[in-house]
Amino acid sequence: MNLSYSGSDPSHRPKRRRFHESYNVNMKCPTPGCNSLVLMVYKGLTGKNNRHFSISGCPLYHNLSADECKAPTQRQVRYKEKVVEMRKRRDSGLTKDQKEKYMEHRQTHGTTREPLLENITSDYDLELFRKAQARAAEDLEKLRLQGQITEGSNMIKTILFGRYELDTWYHSPYPEEYARLGRLYICEFCLKYMKSQTILRRHMAKCVWKHPPGDEVYRKGAISVFEVDGKKNKIYCQNLCLLAKLFLDHKTLYYDVEPFLFYVMTEADNTGCHLVGYFSKEKNSFLNYNVSCILTMPQYMRQGYGKMLIDFSYLLSKVEERVGSPERPLSDLGLISYRSYWKEVLLRYMYNFKGKEISIKEISQETAVNSVDIVSTLQSLQMLKYWKGKHLVLKRQDLIDEWKAKETKRGNNNKTIDPSSLKWTPPKGT
Repeated sequence: MNLSYSGSDPSHRPKRRRFHESYNVNMKCPTPGCNSLVLMVYKGLTGKNNRHFSISGCPLYHNLSADECKAPTQRQVRYKEKVVEMRKRRDSGLTKDQKEKYMEHRQTHGTTREPLLENITSDYDLELFRKAQARAAEDLEKLRLQGQITEGSNMIKTILFGRYELDTWYHSPYPEEYARLGRLYICEFCLKYMKSQTILRRHMAKCVWKHPPGDEVYRKGAISVFEVDGKKNKIYCQNLCLLAKLFLDHKTLYYDVEPFLFYVMTEADNTGCHLVGYFSKEKNSFLNYNVSCILTMPQYMRQGYGKMLIDFSYLLSKVEERVGSPERPLSDLGLISYRSYWKEVLLRYMYNFKGKEISIKEISQETAVNSVDIVSTLQSLQMLKYWKGKHLVLKRQDLIDEWKAKETKRGNNNKTIDPSSLKWTPPKGT
């Protein structure tokens, strides 16, 4: 069980390193024996940078000398000579001499060098491939000089999400070609991830999504909750899990989303329904867990949305006529957030209670909170005492008065769940 919650202390977040700390001048090229000091140059590319750290820009990998890379004209002449020789042969297969040369190349360099590419494709395609490799090497070198790529990190540092630029807290297993860029561009409606702002801008001009897929099961004011089935909307749910991992430490669910339902909370304006947070829930939980994973997006933290998500999960449990509990084990932050919620539920119950004897079982049935969670919360509040062979619940008026004062101060806060706004029927089989 992992939780990122609205009342979290930002001090736990990993701090981003400054530019001079993240810029690693000791990054090395993966080609054995290469000192990373020369960048492969091809035709119109200038080769202004004097370092490389990828095989696409490595002269040694391409079987070139440093002098050949430093002198583009010589490289061009050498390449033209190869093209003329290839055009003379015009043979689709390898000749005996070519095979011998290829085997000699492999015995000498193994798989650490570029394979022989002659006669594999057309001259035009091979020329485009060479030029693309060289340009990619220069672009990567520029990103490294700007501090956006560091050795071995492969971690996304920031994401552009809607009108927000968010610093990430943890690693998420996005594909390596996206992760190594250090910055990701994500559509806030369909959650598709992209490499550049230009691609994002083109996508947003065509994207027809304005809210999560699935059924809208709750709406009050600008707040809505959508029920998204992991089996019916697999790609969306996988992208949601990848996004959540950027802000959750121990989350492990990425691709196996089919057994889960996702309840996505949004806030609407004239542009669409913006993602606030979500929680996932197993369709068939043997232990009656009502939450598997829960997240409030960083831009909406410390505003009461985390408690709304927890309250909504217990509202679903009440409709199902079940007692719910978050999936164990709870993270430290998850325990703090849930303990705060359970404390508020218990104090509200005791404030409204008019009887003489309080039953933990009755509290559990009325609030849908598991008895074990109620007992642990009472113990933490020092409201449970063992006396003369019986467990007694102490009514601490000071805590109740303190809770009531906070409730009065909040006034008509719209960060609460209204049960009458729920339009939901429990899925079959649950």
